[in-house]
Amino acid sequence: MKTLSAVIAAAALFGGVQLFHGGSGESVAEEATPANTYRLVANGDQEACAVTRGASISEALSLLTVAPNCRRLLPGIERAKFWREQQDGTVAFSADGLDPIVTFSVADGDGYESYAPALPLLSLAARK
Repeated sequence: MKTLSAVIAAAALFGGVQLFHGGSGESVAEEATPANTYRLVANGDQEACAVTRGASISEALSLLTVAPNCRRLLPGIERAKFWREQQDGTVAFSADGLDPIVTFSVADGDGYESYAPALPLLSLAARK
């Protein structure tokens, strides 16, 4: 009887761990707070800075961290705190979650290219 109780307890523990990890080896907590790092470049220059998409706040809105040196590429972008993804695939960075500082469309291949403001042209590519 003790053996049966131990087997049931072990199965319950294993099941709980699988439920928490979603069976993929990656925890549900990690999936809920993705952190994607991107390289932001202006007009194809060699100068670049890091942008990190953080935890999701809602379905279309995530936290955003912009490196201070991004100011050299587009003054004011360092104030951006939110990443908003629209249904058409465009992405906007904003300080308040609503008013865009810069807006990107999906580029050919991986990443995004800015279209508003028109200059400077910014490219945003995921770091791997």
